Amino acid sequence: MKWITLLLLGCGSSPCVDLPVSCDPLYEPTFDNVYTNTLQPTCGFEGTACHSADGAQGGLVFAELEASYDNVLDRIEPGDPACSLLIQRIDAPDVADAMPPGDPLSEAERCAIRMWIDAGAER
Repeated sequence: MKWITLLLLGCGSSPCVDLPVSCDPLYEPTFDNVYTNTLQPTCGFEGTACHSADGAQGGLVFAELEASYDNVLDRIEPGDPACSLLIQRIDAPDVADAMPPGDPLSEAERCAIRMWIDAGAER
């Protein structure tokens, strides 16, 4: 797989990461699909997940669709997944920094999230 190096130019305060040139998303990359198929069941499952209403790690909760969208916008750079904190965490090579802890998201799930952000992160 080819990789490209993305520069810090144009990025906010987050360092940019290397991303694959292309990928195959698990589902259509819309926020509703990202939330329903990945964020809520993986990260926001009530009672056990870091970003459930009970967990609220880092102030991020994936309990409700609209609030989740607003919260995620604080952690992404629309149109620039390589410079988005959310991508840095789900693609982190260091297990201590990676989200979710334990089993990482599949490449196809991460691809859908990256594609959604790259397309402008529209609701």
